Amino acid sequence: MPALPRFRPVSARDLRWTSGLVLMGYVCSHLLNHALGLVSLQAAESVLAVARALWHSAPGTTLLYGAALTHVGLALAALWGRHSLRMPLIDALRIALGLSLPLLLASHLSAMRWGHQMYGLPGSYLRVVGGLWGSEGALLQVAMLLAAWLHGCLGLHLGLRVRAGYARAFPVLLAVGVLLPALAIAGFAAMGREIAWSGAAAGPHDQGAALDLAAERLRLAYGLLLALLAAGWALRAAWSLRRRAGSVQLDYPQGPVQVPRGWSVLEASLAHGVPHLSLCGGRARCSTCRVRVRGPAAHLPAPQADEARTLARVRAPQGVRLACQLRPTGDIEVVPLMTPAGTSALQRLGQERDVAVLFVDLRRWSGLSEQQWPFDLVYVLDRYFARVGAAVREAGGEPNQFIGDSVMAIFGLESELDVACAQALDAARRIDRALSIWSRGFEVEFGQRLDYGMGLHAGRAAVGEVGYLETTSFTAVGEVVNTASRLQDHSKQAQARLVLSRFAAEQAGLRVQAQQLETVAVRGRTEVLEVLALDAGQLQRTG
Repeated sequence: MPALPRFRPVSARDLRWTSGLVLMGYVCSHLLNHALGLVSLQAAESVLAVARALWHSAPGTTLLYGAALTHVGLALAALWGRHSLRMPLIDALRIALGLSLPLLLASHLSAMRWGHQMYGLPGSYLRVVGGLWGSEGALLQVAMLLAAWLHGCLGLHLGLRVRAGYARAFPVLLAVGVLLPALAIAGFAAMGREIAWSGAAAGPHDQGAALDLAAERLRLAYGLLLALLAAGWALRAAWSLRRRAGSVQLDYPQGPVQVPRGWSVLEASLAHGVPHLSLCGGRARCSTCRVRVRGPAAHLPAPQADEARTLARVRAPQGVRLACQLRPTGDIEVVPLMTPAGTSALQRLGQERDVAVLFVDLRRWSGLSEQQWPFDLVYVLDRYFARVGAAVREAGGEPNQFIGDSVMAIFGLESELDVACAQALDAARRIDRALSIWSRGFEVEFGQRLDYGMGLHAGRAAVGEVGYLETTSFTAVGEVVNTASRLQDHSKQAQARLVLSRFAAEQAGLRVQAQQLETVAVRGRTEVLEVLALDAGQLQRTG
């Protein structure tokens, strides 16, 4: 009997994304419909009738209001779960816009859905725009549109900026994000002017006072809910600070900090000024806040679904957790693994992505340095860097750092990981051919045989600007870089041209046999690594 497919449990992040995308789709369709007002009022009314039939149907109503309640409920639960309100400005803006939306939407909901359901009032542009045009209600309508759209765009940006390919799509998405609400506002204004010029009107109705009362009650109920949440949050914070027995100690490299039990490690860092990277805003969408922890197992709650999924994605070793999700129940030691040197580094370090990293190193450089004049060494390095750099670029990579007699190249800045690994392997073949041709005359010219080795690994890394003050450079940072460098070192011991991890080899499409592999203890890694060592002939045959 075939095994049944395994379904992973639905997490809060899944619900937040799904409900948010439904609401974003609803807002987007509204903006597009408003933009049709630039064509004519009749064109906008025709499309609105179709949209109204869809969203007013039983499935549409369930989907829309279910998504709205889910999204608001998760947002309020997330706010309640915070033990510190310290956050980046962009997160604060997104949250403030989201909390303001029900207040702005109250009049719209009562006039449209409540008026249609209870009094049979037509939800037409003629009635709504005609009633709002020339009053402060029109400004409220524009503010509602902009708040809803900006909140959704900020949510998408914070969630997608760590994804591969987002940087390439960002200019197009930004243009759409600016043009769509602008066209919608222009369409709304065009319909208002057309109604005013034509003298058309939907006619007065007697339910205006009832609809206004319904809107006020919605605002009052929601405002009361926010007030209760704020009061409860403040009381809980005050009570936690008074309960000394309820505190835990986190030992950072900078020193210990004391926080109430229930705080996340990231909240503790932000509250006590400990530099801590967190690009996704603490929602387990990236791993930049990862920490190495040490302490009794009873003090470390097991990862929940969102954290476990992210840790698995970046292949985090034992003892590494996400600071935004870990809420220790007792004293532990904490070491942030991606700590910025300062605020400027936090702003420059742009994104996390899956990359392949290739290191190339010249052998016997020390002996050559003793025998040659400095200018001769400059000539050798210049020709060496030119050949390696050209091979890397031809294969689709970025020659990133030239350190002494070593070159570091990054692949995957513009592609998926499997393509990046294939490109890195192709670059290794190109480098081998280029340096092999050069080596034929190198021994005659310099009296020493040319030799070199390479190391290749793939995985998650942070890519962005690092450095100090004006002296910065674009590079990749993370375990994958360190491991690739160690594999290049291991190529000397293995007497191989290229040593690559099994993971990188399989991503590149190589069929790896178990007997071809060796297990290497890589310095800086807690777990051993399976690697494939290739001599020059084997490397060329991989192509």
